[in-house]
Amino acid sequence: MPHTPAEKKRVLTRVRRIRGQLDALEQALEKGTDCGPVLQQVAAIRGAINGLMAGVLESHLREEFVECAGDRDAASGSIENVVSLVRSYLR
Repeated sequence: MPHTPAEKKRVLTRVRRIRGQLDALEQALEKGTDCGPVLQQVAAIRGAINGLMAGVLESHLREEFVECAGDRDAASGSIENVVSLVRSYLR
């Protein structure tokens, strides 16, 4: 969960963008749009959802590591490693 007003605004903006993509997909399906453009929209939505998940997870990990670790520099290095791994998994 975003903990600062800036993070919250950024996450909500992403969610609203995804909602717009989903609305466009729904309209395309209702109109009977060809499969190619529909698949392209689905892929874009999947990418947007993965980006949202990565951002929320990164925020959570950063907060948890900083709270749990006594050494902020060591925690920061560990966070970067975990975030890198998770981001590569989500692609």
